[in-house]
Amino acid sequence: MDRRTYMRSLAAGTGVGATVGTAGCLGVLGAGGAEGTVLGPPERDLSEASHPSYGEAMPDFTVPDPIAGEEIAVSEFEGERAVLWTSFYTNCPDGVCPALILRLRRAQAVAADPTGTNPKYPFVPPGIRDVVGPEAYGDEVAFLPITFDPERDTAEALREYAARQGVDLDAGNWHFLRPESYVRAQEIHEEKFGLVIEKQPADDIENLEYRFPHYGLIILANKRGIVERAYPRGPRTDVERLVDDVQRVVTA
Repeated sequence: MDRRTYMRSLAAGTGVGATVGTAGCLGVLGAGGAEGTVLGPPERDLSEASHPSYGEAMPDFTVPDPIAGEEIAVSEFEGERAVLWTSFYTNCPDGVCPALILRLRRAQAVAADPTGTNPKYPFVPPGIRDVVGPEAYGDEVAFLPITFDPERDTAEALREYAARQGVDLDAGNWHFLRPESYVRAQEIHEEKFGLVIEKQPADDIENLEYRFPHYGLIILANKRGIVERAYPRGPRTDVERLVDDVQRVVTA
């Protein structure tokens, strides 16, 4: 199976009943882990996948954040912050994208309030308080969800979506990335992440002209710009596990 076919199979497998994915990796490297990483090797070998994986460089690209009114380059966080990335669109009709955003905003909430004592963050997952320390680390991680539907995902749409999903835009660590065009979104996803983005008719859904297949990929990179974990079935990744991975990578 080639890498593109593999990723298409993941897209088809993110619906109800799909197997829970763990983490992607470049290969089984032994207990010592890959050079420059914090976490040890992941459990599952996804070396045939096209997306960046354990021990590889986090792709660099520059995309506008229309809410903040600034250009965001992934490389600007190197040496300063870890990065948690995914891709989505606000008109997602089947819950896949909200599930991805939920995992990022849970990680955001715990980074801001590891002890769960701040009422502003009521959605800290049970058990997380026993895993993380008391010190906040929100300034040491950047959350970078990128839309592949810039035609509909305007600044206003993204701001409304943030409110619905419980994202804290005032924290200064969350950037909704919006490519300048649909073509640019396609280029970034294919060239940087090995994901083929294609519009599909949505005739079966009222008031929705088109939709997209879902790859459900989440990537965690450390402060050196090296991928620590790739979660290819992100909507079904265990929340506590992902939050713990982020905390370990950020605070190492």
